[in-house]
Amino acid sequence: MKKQDFLFIILVVVVFLPFFLSDAVYDWYKSFNAEHGMVMSFLKFAILSSLGEVLGLRISAGVYNRKGFGIIPRMVVWGILGMGINAAMIIFSKGVPQFMEYMGMANAAATFTSEAISLDKVLVALAISVTMNTIFAPVFMTFHKITDTHILMCGGSIKSLVTPIPMTKIITGLNWNVQWNFVFKKTIPFFWYPAHTITFMLPPDMRVLFAALLGIVLGVLLGILAAVKQYSVFDVAGTTLAMVLASFPAFWIGMMLVILFAQKLGWFPSYGTGSFAHYILPWFTTACSFI
Repeated sequence: MKKQDFLFIILVVVVFLPFFLSDAVYDWYKSFNAEHGMVMSFLKFAILSSLGEVLGLRISAGVYNRKGFGIIPRMVVWGILGMGINAAMIIFSKGVPQFMEYMGMANAAATFTSEAISLDKVLVALAISVTMNTIFAPVFMTFHKITDTHILMCGGSIKSLVTPIPMTKIITGLNWNVQWNFVFKKTIPFFWYPAHTITFMLPPDMRVLFAALLGIVLGVLLGILAAVKQYSVFDVAGTTLAMVLASFPAFWIGMMLVILFAQKLGWFPSYGTGSFAHYILPWFTTACSFI
């Protein structure tokens, strides 16, 4: 591990650890998130998804930043896209259950909003994910590719945010073979369909955060693809998961699992012994630390 890796880990810990150690900071986050959802969507995606792209660059090129990469413009673009993702998640999570009721599934909306986990709820969440990623994701991914290309063409300068995008030039120059055969036909059905199904199973106030965390996975995925193009989509997905889990300290993974699955969702106990459920989170945390 290089010096830059230690500095990167220290920076991440310094930024995120206060949210787990201080109740006041976490309460402020929840309050601000509830009152200013779109602002928080911008911040979450600007920080977390850009973090994913930085990790992807580290994997593919061995550095966290380089000339022309344009971290600041990328953060701004990710923030704007994050607000669009938040809007899309609200629209599809409200509209798809209503459409399912229209098509004959009784109480689809009530099933989706209930706290109980059931097969019907999983099916509704899957339907929302498939609908959103089939209709919205291709447009989103193509626009993101266009903005990335524009930032690179501008040398990573902040001026790229105010310079008109040469849409015709960029669109005609895109590698549509990769865009269609990998981005659309592989990442959407094999990664985003199941990933966003899990997202929509979470409480509404946690969906945008989880979706932003998926941006880290996306960045690592693209980084591995750039570094080792001969991998199949299944190899890339497995390596991506391993790289993401190995990037975080075991104690951080443990805290995140307890907060999400014990405190927020109540699926597993947060402490104690006596049943099989008590060992699920410790086992998973230990397994992640050895990846």
